[in-house]
This record gives sequence, C-alpha cells and structure tokens, in this order.
Amino acid sequence: MKLANKTAIITGGGTGIGKATAHLFAEEGANVVITGRREEKLKEVVEEAKAQGHTIDHFVCDVSKEESCKATVDYTIEKYGQVDILFNNAGILIPGATHETETEVWNKIFDINVRGTYFMSKFTIPHMLEREYGVIVNNSSVGGLKAIPGVAAYIASKGAVTQLTRSMALEYADKGIRVNAICPGAIETPMVVDDFLGRAEDKQAAEQFMISLHPIGRLGKSEEIAHSILFLVDDNIGFMTGNMLSVDGGWIAR
Repeated sequence: MKLANKTAIITGGGTGIGKATAHLFAEEGANVVITGRREEKLKEVVEEAKAQGHTIDHFVCDVSKEESCKATVDYTIEKYGQVDILFNNAGILIPGATHETETEVWNKIFDINVRGTYFMSKFTIPHMLEREYGVIVNNSSVGGLKAIPGVAAYIASKGAVTQLTRSMALEYADKGIRVNAICPGAIETPMVVDDFLGRAEDKQAAEQFMISLHPIGRLGKSEEIAHSILFLVDDNIGFMTGNMLSVDGGWIAR
C-alpha cells in the first residue's frame, strides 16, 4: 500500500473530491482524518469506510476559524503522532459577476477557500518541519489558472490559492516539504452540480455548456481527481513541487 504508516488530514472530507480522496487514502493504508462543518456528512463517510473494511477518523472543523484549524491539527498529532499529508480541499463556489457579488459573499468565499488553506497549513507545517518531511496538496481549480466570467469571487480566491501554493513550495523546498496544487475542471460534485449548476435558470442547458468547455466531452469524476492527488503525494515523485496539476478534460489546453 502506497500510504502505509502515513497520516493524512483532508479538509472538506464529507463530500465530493474530499470524500473520494479519503476513501482512496484509507485503501492505500493511511490514517485519515477528515474534517468539515457538517458532522452528519463526516459520519456517513466514516461508516462507508467501515463497511468496506477501512478506517477513517473525523473531526468537526470550520476552516475559516483559526482556532478550529489549530484544534484539528492538535487532535491529529495527539492521536497519531504526526501529519505526513495535508490536503487543503475545503472550498465553496457562489456564482456572481464582480458588481453583483455581495461583500459578505466575497468574504465567505475567501474565508473558506483562502484563509482555510492558510490556517491549516500554518498549523501543520511546524510539525512537518520537525520531521523534515511532509506533502501538502492545495485544491485550486482550472479557474486558478485562467479567467472564467460570472464567478468573480471564486476565481479570485483560486488565483490566490495558486499563488500561495507557489510561494509555499519555494519556502519549504529545501526543508523536506513538497507543496503542489490540483487544478480540476468541472467535476460531478455537490459544489458543481448543486451550488453552481443548481442556481442556473436552465440547469440542463448550463450543464451542457459546462460539458462543452471540456474537449474530452464530459464532466470529471471525484475518483479521477482522488487518484491524481494520490499521485501528487507519492514519494516516488519527490522532485515535484510548486506544480499546478491540471485534471480538466483538456479545458486548459484550449
């Protein structure tokens, strides 16, 4: 198993990409701690893993709150003694052009997508530095690499995550910590299907438009992103840091 004796924290682990990654990491032998604000969703993942013969731990955390992120890391260190992998996955998407985006919406998106990534990294990195080992994967987006109209706050937040990833990679490159980002296209997750497409006047037309942006001709699956993240945390690619890995059905190649 690729992740035997490793401990991973996955934020936003109750649904979508986080959930799929948690299951895959558990299958690969890791101690997995998933976080999220909705404990019922976390417990569902825990029970699903148990039914499959695997173990996943959970800790209720709001990544927009500094003390909540610290508590998550403290819990993991106390129980498992180390954090080898951090997947900063928690994120939200609320559509809106720049002038139509309410200030509280803008702040909410940045609090979760950017501050959450910063807070979790801030409290995890010191433990990685002590051991001179760690892998961090931040969930950016194809929107962190190119502009997409109509989702101004989300795009701005993912641009921030992309640049934070590059900065972190350089800061810790010679200290045993690798930092990369995954940049998915549109994936069949609650965030895309419900939060984004679900707000459209014509959901079916909106979905077909989203599909048309991907040369591969479909939306992606959470499991495909999970396997890409497994690739990023693999010690066999120890020379890879500061990379934005696009898994987007060809969207960014256009």
